[in-house]
Amino acid sequence: MKIILSLLLASLIVATIAFGPSAYNMAATEKHWSITEKIIEWVRESSIESRAKDLTVPSLEDAEMLAQGAEHYDAMCTVCHLAPGIEPTELSIGLYPQAPIFHQRTPINDPAKHLERARAHFWVIKNGLKMTAMPAWGLSHDDQAIWGMVAFVLKLSHMTPEQYQSLIRSVQDHDHDHDHDQGHSHSHSHGHSHSQDNDHEHGGH
Repeated sequence: MKIILSLLLASLIVATIAFGPSAYNMAATEKHWSITEKIIEWVRESSIESRAKDLTVPSLEDAEMLAQGAEHYDAMCTVCHLAPGIEPTELSIGLYPQAPIFHQRTPINDPAKHLERARAHFWVIKNGLKMTAMPAWGLSHDDQAIWGMVAFVLKLSHMTPEQYQSLIRSVQDHDHDHDHDQGHSHSHSHGHSHSQDNDHEHGGH
């Protein structure tokens, strides 16, 4: 099967060259031929599988990791991949190929397939995909952040809009409380230091 698909891909390339640059319409509004779609899908899936198969998947049930993934997904991914309760955006409508809509996917119950999907998601998020709008987030995010996004994406299957919004709000509230606590601690430390300086100056007199 792989040999046949490789030959078909080679034939497609040769045919495109033979008929000239105008033979193939590169417009995103002009969909691929069915055979072209099958070849591209096979090449993409085979490439991802071969490069992701040896990845070690950490525990994806860690609450902190999941919260971090939710925050990143909401900020960076919803414009293309959407989320429960979010209508298609102008960008998502215009993409070809269309970005996968994760919350519409059926949950994976097979542990082996779940790990396989996790590895594939990690590789794609980190490295991006050529000839799509998928960027390589690994250039700006570390592996821990990417595994957090993987954990959240896998949780998205059949999530309701209410569940999604509740999770995002809880993450935002946690960040707000964390920032507030840090600011209060810094203020207290600064005030203590100022008090010590006054005592020192008073002793010097």
